Amino acid sequence: MADRLPAVLVLAAGEGTRMRSKALPKVLHGFAGRSLLGHVVAAASGLDADNTVVVVGHRRDEVTAHLTGIAPSATPVVQAEQHGTGHAVRLALEAVPADAGGTVVVLPGDTPLLTGATLAALVAEHESAGAAATLLTSVVDDPTGYGRVIRGADGAVARVVEHKDATDDERQVAEIATSVYAFDHALLRDAVGRLSTDNAQGEEYLPDVIGILAGAGHRIAAVIAPAAETAGVNDRVQLAAAHRLYNTRLLEAHMRSGVTVVDPLTTWVDVDVRIEPDVTLWPSVELSDCRIGEGAEIGPQTSLTRTEVGPRSRLTRTVAIEACVGADVTTGPYAYLRPGTVLADGVHVGTYVELKKADVGEGTKIPHLSYVGDATIGEHTNIGAATVFVNYDGVEKHHTVIGNHVRGGADNMFVAPVEVGDGAYTAAGSIITQDVPPGAMAVARAPQRNVRGWVARKRPGTAAAEAAARAADDKKD
Repeated sequence: MADRLPAVLVLAAGEGTRMRSKALPKVLHGFAGRSLLGHVVAAASGLDADNTVVVVGHRRDEVTAHLTGIAPSATPVVQAEQHGTGHAVRLALEAVPADAGGTVVVLPGDTPLLTGATLAALVAEHESAGAAATLLTSVVDDPTGYGRVIRGADGAVARVVEHKDATDDERQVAEIATSVYAFDHALLRDAVGRLSTDNAQGEEYLPDVIGILAGAGHRIAAVIAPAAETAGVNDRVQLAAAHRLYNTRLLEAHMRSGVTVVDPLTTWVDVDVRIEPDVTLWPSVELSDCRIGEGAEIGPQTSLTRTEVGPRSRLTRTVAIEACVGADVTTGPYAYLRPGTVLADGVHVGTYVELKKADVGEGTKIPHLSYVGDATIGEHTNIGAATVFVNYDGVEKHHTVIGNHVRGGADNMFVAPVEVGDGAYTAAGSIITQDVPPGAMAVARAPQRNVRGWVARKRPGTAAAEAAARAADDKKD
């Protein structure tokens, strides 16, 4: 690694028209929990440069605001009119002390698959070779559209020529420049000041710096990296392809750390997910900003966002957002844990149960067909099937408290604010509108009344009336 790296320059000013996006600038599109720009900045962070300078242009206010959130120490530099990558670098260097010696790294803002290890190798080769410039290159099957790396008879890099300016012979070259460079700082400053716009685009091309330096007799080095790592993102197709490659990289790292991924093709994790050993991820799992404890099983068909899961818990066909799940918890199938849900150890949340701002105590069960909102439930309580916590009066939300070892009947409604004491029971079909003392049985339903002969009088000739008549005849016999 360099003794001194005065700057990393990230070029992120382009419009990216091929993204066909009105909602976002190109570099703010992304995947796996980061924008394209965020991926590049993260890869460069390991270089520990004195300055990170990001050139912004198209929709620069949005890009700058995003940059402040992901890398507050980075310096945005405005390229108000895009006159080429060389022009962008010239502007960026204005934010770097001119007398700072060492290596400057230049990166495009749309290469999210770059790794810190590759950038470190680029800088190391640059310094060990004593080069004026070192290119990161790749060999590709179809180089159409890319700048070609032209080498001399001795194999050294002589220049880089853009596709539009290349001859037919030069277009046959499969080695491409990836727009990733390491430069001697002083030599780069001098060379960008001598760039010409005499080319097909009428722009200042940064690759022309290579020809300028080589023509002056300076050594130009190159490091070849896999094309899968250096690929840029210019449209939604390439965005999806990059996401797939990056997801594979993340999953392989987790699997090598002791995580079982049953079906990597349907499992998606973000870069900020932390998974302990012996976790099993079943098919169709999506994890974003999560912490998964040792031995847990997630899925199938489970989506967790900003959620923590304790050891040995099993979440099946569950959606959870901003929830905290303890150890040895089971949820699903078809459970929905909304923000503010906290499940203590050993809780069971069953089929078609929804919770929101619910704090559920150890060993409590909410087995099926229930809604629990704005509630505190104690330990080892059972909430009966088809229970609804009626938390909203049309204006405000209200809280319900259920104690320890409570047994709620099926088809209960708890009309908040209300409290059920420890050890209490509530009868099936009850609408609880008043507090229930500890150890009491609450019954809140009308007495049953049977109106005999109602079907025969009100629904004559129907199948129900005929069935009732047959039953009456059978009883007479």
